[in-house]
Amino acid sequence: PACAGSGGIASGGVSGYILTSRARNDRGARRALGDRLLDALRDQYIRYPSWTVKLHAINLAALARSRPEVYGKPPSYSTLRRVMRRQGWDRQRRPKTEGQQRAVARLASREVRGFEATHVHALWHLDFHDGSHRVVDADGTWHTPHLLAFIDDRSRVCCHIQWYLAEDADRLVHGVVQAILKRGLPRAIMHDNGSAMRSAEFQQGLTDLGITPQPTLAYSPYQNGKQETFWGLVEGRLVAMLERVDRLDLATLNRATQAWVEGEYHREVHDGIGVTPLDRLTVGPSVAREAPTIDKLRLAFTQQVRRRQRRSDGTVSVEGVRFEVPSHLRTLADLTVRYRRWDLSEAWLFDPRTQAVLARVVPVDPIRNADRRRKPLAEPSPVPELLGSGDADPFPPRLRELMEAYAADGLPPAFLPRDETPETR
Repeated sequence: PACAGSGGIASGGVSGYILTSRARNDRGARRALGDRLLDALRDQYIRYPSWTVKLHAINLAALARSRPEVYGKPPSYSTLRRVMRRQGWDRQRRPKTEGQQRAVARLASREVRGFEATHVHALWHLDFHDGSHRVVDADGTWHTPHLLAFIDDRSRVCCHIQWYLAEDADRLVHGVVQAILKRGLPRAIMHDNGSAMRSAEFQQGLTDLGITPQPTLAYSPYQNGKQETFWGLVEGRLVAMLERVDRLDLATLNRATQAWVEGEYHREVHDGIGVTPLDRLTVGPSVAREAPTIDKLRLAFTQQVRRRQRRSDGTVSVEGVRFEVPSHLRTLADLTVRYRRWDLSEAWLFDPRTQAVLARVVPVDPIRNADRRRKPLAEPSPVPELLGSGDADPFPPRLRELMEAYAADGLPPAFLPRDETPETR
């Protein structure tokens, strides 16, 4: 059998011995970085968490040179980098706002764990991504495209994906309506706190459709990690194949994206789940609900305001635009109006108690109204007829009561009558 050399020990079973490395006697101990120098490094990191390791090493070396009898010899850059990694002292961006401070504090005090929904369509991930390949429009202007995608948490299926030239509530609603029509209604949607996600139209639509919004903590993209992983696939697989396309327009980019998602991404084994997204989708279980009609979806993603009807011409004003109210609603002083800020060509008068649409209204057309022709009022109220005989008391009940009480007190009338005949005038 083989014998151990000076650098190892012999161990093995019945068949023989195997040479292995001997553990160092100083394993787990610090030789190049003393306790006082480590305390100084800790204080330096607390005061300057945004510094690089190189900058920490330079300043720590200057501190050690200033007082060598206290701190000793400064450590090398590799030693300092290894110690800081072991202590978990990673470089952090300096928080500039209150939201960034809360995000940093939460990340430092709470553990980060991966999760997965138990059912298909129980949770969707929603986000925008700025593309790295610019596109050109018909006017010759170059734009940075914005990719909107909805990813199912359990199956990783891309419910809808589309490139746009802007990131706003109009594009977000345009995309989420298509995702719902394709896959059905999810139970919840996780999104960040972008202006489009916080818009009144999008939040009202989620409420009307029974979808629970799950916003992430501000400045915490790791909470929506599945979406961030998907962006890496898009840039590394799809956009990389478009590098040689010099004149790329938005329509071509969207066609290529749809072909890649349906032809490759959905049919390739996903590293996170071990099967293809389509296989996980078909296996289920699913909690998807049937998608509403397109008209109900358009009405759902609107914002709701209350307006007072102007009695002079029967109109209400929304975002500086006046809408004509049908004549059969002329008796309603206050009206609830549903509308979209990016499309003021129509609005809806809504009953918040019954969730019913009272009427669809359009802006006032002053040119058409100038022809003097007017429609009769819808459902005119009948003129009430006097009930009872013609000899009814002409005095109202209250006035009759006052006159009788005044006559019963026995006092003379508090006025002097005057003959007003023509002869005495």
